[in-house]
Amino acid sequence: MAKKLTAVRKRPRNRNWIAYLCESLVASGTMPTWEAATYLTENLFGEKPNPRLLTPANSHEVTAQLLHRLYQPIVEAASREIVLPPSSMLHIFTDISLTGNSAVLVVLFSGHTNPPQLLMLDAIKAWDLVFPDAESFNAWAEERYRQLVTALCRKTTEFEDGLLRAI
Repeated sequence: MAKKLTAVRKRPRNRNWIAYLCESLVASGTMPTWEAATYLTENLFGEKPNPRLLTPANSHEVTAQLLHRLYQPIVEAASREIVLPPSSMLHIFTDISLTGNSAVLVVLFSGHTNPPQLLMLDAIKAWDLVFPDAESFNAWAEERYRQLVTALCRKTTEFEDGLLRAI
């Protein structure tokens, strides 16, 4: 029994990102709970490529919505870890490609006097963004979350150093 507990403790602790994303969709008023759960299940799990993103009618819009709905809660969670100056704002930009990699950029705007700072550039084929199980999705989301927290830590340190030099 002790060996089993040790093995459990050594596993990296990941959030349940699917529940987190679902809650974000519901709290923002984007979808009711049942629709959010169905939306995430249909778009995150199954066969590659994701057929819902390849429909001829509005695939660009559907892909952009999916990427924003996946990345926004991750960015929001990362921004809660680091205290940003009140004038700062994080923004997600997407450049959708229906034939190749789409780009997701997370940019920090830290006031009027500082230039925008790129925190993350993620190039992904949106239609291949399908996972075999919840654990693999959670690992994917946790990796992006950690990247953003690390980038935010660096940028806030640079910002604080710049303030100290200015004084």
